[in-house]
Amino acid sequence: MLSMLFGPPGTWPRQDLIGRSDQFDAGLVLAAYRCGVFPMPLDVLGDDMGWWSPAHRGVLPLPALRVSHSLRQSARRHTTTVDAAFERVMDGCADPARPDGWIDARVRTVYTRLFEQGHVHSVETWDEDGRLVGGLYGVSLGALFAGESMFHDRACGRDASKVALLRLVDVLRARPDGDALLDVQWLTPHLASLGAVAIPRVEYLRRLSAALEAPDTVWPEASASRRGWM
Repeated sequence: MLSMLFGPPGTWPRQDLIGRSDQFDAGLVLAAYRCGVFPMPLDVLGDDMGWWSPAHRGVLPLPALRVSHSLRQSARRHTTTVDAAFERVMDGCADPARPDGWIDARVRTVYTRLFEQGHVHSVETWDEDGRLVGGLYGVSLGALFAGESMFHDRACGRDASKVALLRLVDVLRARPDGDALLDVQWLTPHLASLGAVAIPRVEYLRRLSAALEAPDTVWPEASASRRGWM
């Protein structure tokens, strides 16, 4: 059942940004995801947090995942882990050299706390020399996985974030129902090439309500999660 923290969705603005606040903590963030809303700073140098629910939400249906021949070849040269290097994944995603960076100290603190509580998970991609070359992280609630950010090492991990996504989809497909709501926030050409689509906000909220009623995803233990591509 959807939370009403932000009021009835029918009253929300017809734009992606539906609210702002100076309050920002782990409990508020979890409640927001249960409403179909996620945080992103309005200004990395300011105090206000923006709360977003895109009018057209990006989702990746698990059966629609596209794995090209080149991506399969790249995946075979990497191994992946789950929850084994969360802080390093955050480092990669928050790299100030990345364009349009938005992960500030507040975001790092709150999502690290949610990781410690078991609500946030990371997937890491490692090359043949044991270097971390890519990864992603996001929020897991019921059958929802809300992807927050992904990165790859530009010098030696061109497809590494995509390989992390492949492992994430495998984890979600291992659910007893074999399905999940994989939220990617906004549809980009990069995500569209992997099978992501955009759906209206009202449809996303309908799917979210069902996903929140489902059992939680079971995540591998970090110590036993290392796996190569088969």
